[in-house]
Parts: sequence; C-alpha cells; structure tokens
Amino acid sequence: MPDDVELRFSRDEYAARLGTTRRAMERRGLDALVVCDPSNLAWLTGYDGWSFYTFQAGVVTHDDDPVWWGRGIDVNGARRTVWMGDDHLVGYPDAYVQSTERHPMQHLAGTLGELGLAGRGIDPAHIGVELDNYYYSAAAHRALCTSLGVDDLPDATGLVNWQRAVKSLQELEYMRVAASIIEQVYATIRATLRPGMRKNDLVAEIYRALIRGTAEHGGDYPAIVPMVPTGADAAASHLTWNDATMEVGSGTFFELAGCYRRYHVPLCRTAYLGTPPAAFRAAEAAVNDGLDAGIDVARAGNRACDIANALTTTLRQAGIERDGLRCGYPIGLSYPPDWGERTISLRPSDETVLEPGMTFHFMPALWMDDWGFELTESILITADGPAERLADVPRDVMVVA
Repeated sequence: MPDDVELRFSRDEYAARLGTTRRAMERRGLDALVVCDPSNLAWLTGYDGWSFYTFQAGVVTHDDDPVWWGRGIDVNGARRTVWMGDDHLVGYPDAYVQSTERHPMQHLAGTLGELGLAGRGIDPAHIGVELDNYYYSAAAHRALCTSLGVDDLPDATGLVNWQRAVKSLQELEYMRVAASIIEQVYATIRATLRPGMRKNDLVAEIYRALIRGTAEHGGDYPAIVPMVPTGADAAASHLTWNDATMEVGSGTFFELAGCYRRYHVPLCRTAYLGTPPAAFRAAEAAVNDGLDAGIDVARAGNRACDIANALTTTLRQAGIERDGLRCGYPIGLSYPPDWGERTISLRPSDETVLEPGMTFHFMPALWMDDWGFELTESILITADGPAERLADVPRDVMVVA
C-alpha cells in the first residue's frame, strides 16, 4: 500500500473483521472463501471501485492476509484502497473480459493453485463461494468448479454479510454523516418542489444535494437510484422517474438514501401537490403511529419480528392490512444494485435477536390500488431503551399548494 493512501478503517478493525470471518468459516468447515460481493470485499479489504461489472473477488484463508483478485487494469485501484501489500494483489489479463473463449474464473482457479492452497492442506472441495449473489453467475460457478476439478463448491452465501450486522463506532460515524446528507436532501426537496416542474428537474436537484453533501462532507453515490413515482405510479414500489410535469392533485413518495464512504442511511417521505385526500391523511397518521410502535420495541434483546408485529397491530387498528410484507432490513455498507445487507428481515417469521449496533431501514410503506405512501426511518439499536432515529427529517406530508 502506498504511503499516501489513507485507509477508511484502522488495521486493527480490518484484523477483527478477518477474525470473525475466519471463525465463521471454521464453523462451516471451510478451508478458504471466495468473496465476490463488492460490499463484503470492501468490508474485508477496503477495496472501493466501480469495477464490479467484471468479475472480482477476495480470497480468504486461515493463515494469510486476504488476496484481492480482479481485472488487471483495476490492480492500481486496489493498491490505492486496500490494506494488504502488493504481493496480495492479483490481476487477470483483458483477454478474459467478456470473452467467449475463456472465463475469468479459470484464471481465479489458477490463482488459487498458485497460492499453494493444496500445499497448506486446503481441499478444493472446501472452498466456499457466495452462490446467491448478484455478482457470481451460474457460468462463473461452472467455470470455477470445472477448473478446480470438483463437482460443486460449498455455498457460503451470507457468511460475511452476517459478520457485518453489528456496526463499529467508525461505521456508525460514517452512517451519521450519511444521515446528515439525507437531511440536506429533504430540505432541498421542500424548498424546490412545486407544481409545473418536470420530474427529472426535481431529481436533478436531488442528485445535486446527494453528491454535494454537507459543508463538512461530500456525498457518495447511493446504491439505488431515486424512486420518485407520482399518482397511480406510486402504487408500484420500484418505479424511478420520468420527464412528466408534476400536477396538482397527486401524491409523490421519495425513496432515497444519503451515502458517505459507501455507508447508507435510506429515508422515505411523501409529498402531495394540492390538498391531500382523507385517505392520504389517514395513512399518514397510521404509519406514523406504526413507526413509533415499532421503534419502541426495537430494543436490544427483542427480536426482529417484534418490530414487524408492533407495526402490523398498529396498522390493523387503523383498518390497514399489511400482512406478509417485510417492513425493513439491515443497512450499512453497500454497492449497486441494493443498499440492504441481505440478512435479517423485519417480518413476523424472523426471530433474530436484536443487538446494540445493528442498523435497519424500518420501512412500513403502503402501496394501494392507485396511490402509494412511504414514510420510513433508519434506526440504530442501542444498548438501552428504544432504537435511535439516525436522521432528523419531519415526517409530515410535504404539502405544496
């Protein structure tokens, strides 16, 4: 690592992360682990770059520093961001990139051999891979297995993700910065939104605020683009934006996240151009109460399902049924296409015990037949008492005449 590179976390913190990962590997009977999820790769090594559209990985063993492996032209990017030395950076030639003649996993298999895994008692059949992962394809798995001479490899999906559940003090510091950025974004929306403006012009202001950040900290790119559907489009959960004019008599929800050094704090709010109908106001009151009820039971020692059940009970008392839908997920370090950590779910069937330092996007969204309403909080499980709201943004519907 060059002398002028500043790591985002201390070497002691990276060592602790590696230690928890190795203990999890040992429990699974894994001699080595191939990590392709860029969030897990960054968490273990520090690597940060927009290179996940090609194959890249971290190789974790029990007796050596991790190895960063990726496209040759990205080695310099690794050198600028990871904590390991140059002897633990391996790049593959561009002849492997999007080729119909060879696959990068063939090179990775050769790299695993060059690392002397067999000589250190590592059985190729005991190398874990993240099977259920955006960044590890069926073709990649086939090529890696064939090249290693095994029929299959153990599934290590989520192994590293679960080690990330409880945030360190430094991680929480970055998330608090992300929270301050999303606060600025919603202040921008309140000051900018008006009837007659094009939706894309509003989103341009949102992006400007997201990246500009605060006076002290610049923003990073969020893992998900702004979701800003209006009217009947808001009945759908994942539409983005268009260039239509925003008209009086319609509601718009905003699903956004502040991001700093890849750490996210998502937050959703809803606006209405004109006078909100009674159903809108009823939803606002019910979801507000549901958020308060869920946050009150979001305490260390309680379970993920307790939050979901508190929300469901409160909404049902208001005549709103939301059975079966998740109402939240863990958040932190992420890359596109998702800012969730893909472990715990806030739903009635998840009995994961909440621990201090866990962070969640508590998201009791409503998608009705021809309108939608989103009002959410990102929360931190504390050592004592109810969860802490990470961002301070008014919950009331933003009414614009």
